[in-house]
Amino acid sequence: MPILDLSIDELLTTTRAVRKRLDFTRPVEPEVIRECLSLAVQAPTPGSMQNWHFLVVTDSAQRAALAAIYRKSTQAPGGQEDMLKHMIAAAASEEEVADLTRMFAPTRYLTEHLHEVPIHVIPCIEGRAENLSGASQAGHWGGIWPATWSFMLAARSRGLGTVLTTLHLDFEREAADVLSIPYDQVMQVGLIPVAYTLGTTFKPAVRKPLENVLHWDRW
Repeated sequence: MPILDLSIDELLTTTRAVRKRLDFTRPVEPEVIRECLSLAVQAPTPGSMQNWHFLVVTDSAQRAALAAIYRKSTQAPGGQEDMLKHMIAAAASEEEVADLTRMFAPTRYLTEHLHEVPIHVIPCIEGRAENLSGASQAGHWGGIWPATWSFMLAARSRGLGTVLTTLHLDFEREAADVLSIPYDQVMQVGLIPVAYTLGTTFKPAVRKPLENVLHWDRW
């Protein structure tokens, strides 16, 4: 698979959360996913303890089951659709309602089409973190996030789109049953849909100015 002609800075600033520009019709070669994961496993990990794994899901029945769990989460009380309904009810104008609807549109689109995305990647960590202290939790999660981001960058460089989602984790045990993950020993931390993108040009996102989020020496 050819590597896109992107500088390091372009790669870092244009690896977007892709939901609406995923190509559901183009197969993703297993060797490309392996290349991306081979790079991901080189990410720094606390104390060189690689207590994390990636589960790649290509089977259509398993993807459909995961998508159904994902949709159930969005429809549950307090879920995405419930939150949107309350935000719309509290909106001060029709323009605000339109803005909210537009803001949620990509997420809704992915929810409707998740089963069509050819690859689902599930990052996992050995052990459960529910009863750990804050410091221990930070260390527990510290290895999987650099590796996950490295995977997403490697995917972008090969023309693949990704987005880190977490909604299915409301029903993590059900997903574990679908994927034969030993729930008591292994914790899922997300679901990354992966597909070739419709076009490869992406722009940096609109973000707050650095001055608004930068704190130096003291808050």
